[in-house]
Amino acid sequence: MTVAVDLNGKVAIVTGSVTGFGNGIARWLAKAGAAVVIADIDGEGAAKSAAEFQKEGLKAKAVEVNVANRAQVDAMLNTTVSSFGGVDIMVNNAGYAQTYGPLLDVEEEEFDRIFQVNVKSIFYTTKAVVPQMRKRGGGVIINTASTAGPRPRPGLTWYNASKGAVITLTKSMALELAGDKIRVNALCPTAGATPMFYSKFFKGQDAKAIEDMLLKTIPLGRMVDPDDMGAAVLYLASPAASFITGVCLDVDGGRSV
Repeated sequence: MTVAVDLNGKVAIVTGSVTGFGNGIARWLAKAGAAVVIADIDGEGAAKSAAEFQKEGLKAKAVEVNVANRAQVDAMLNTTVSSFGGVDIMVNNAGYAQTYGPLLDVEEEEFDRIFQVNVKSIFYTTKAVVPQMRKRGGGVIINTASTAGPRPRPGLTWYNASKGAVITLTKSMALELAGDKIRVNALCPTAGATPMFYSKFFKGQDAKAIEDMLLKTIPLGRMVDPDDMGAAVLYLASPAASFITGVCLDVDGGRSV
């Protein structure tokens, strides 16, 4: 991995960053010199990831957090400030997937969990980090949405809706926070070979068959990987994107074209 962006002196929080997209995002930011908070509901995994980063000479700290719990999100912010002095980059990557199937088969508890993790968590983190970013003269918020937002497909209706909400709130936040020099953007990845893809989205199904089916719909011929997401976040968080806000960037190998 070659990183040309310099984020030394910047502080980033990445939620859901023990595995998958989040871990790739955290690594790219850390490789660019940012101090990164690896925030995840898996506290043990976060500690292990942070230790691995530190062994590589990267600045990282682990925080166990349930992003659907406001008190824990506030505690995450307080730990970040006490450890690194503030926050410049907030990556709302933690997500919860709907198991593929008919919309009527989803129970209320699962519906609530989807929206708590995918949408309400952004409300909590925004309330926490924006005052800190204002103190620092600006910042960057990046939300992980999905191609499921602008291009919903049957079988994931409630998940699709949650990602549509992320896209809308990203655009509205970008407008409202522009005066504070806080840029807000989103990423819309297609499916990736992450733990969530196999353990939740298509739990109990023939994952290889589903993967083969998806690959036929992606012009570049592969699924999105953590490095793709990390590189995209690094660009949006960098000075090179200083005039980019309110954008929902497709990271999908051309699938949405």
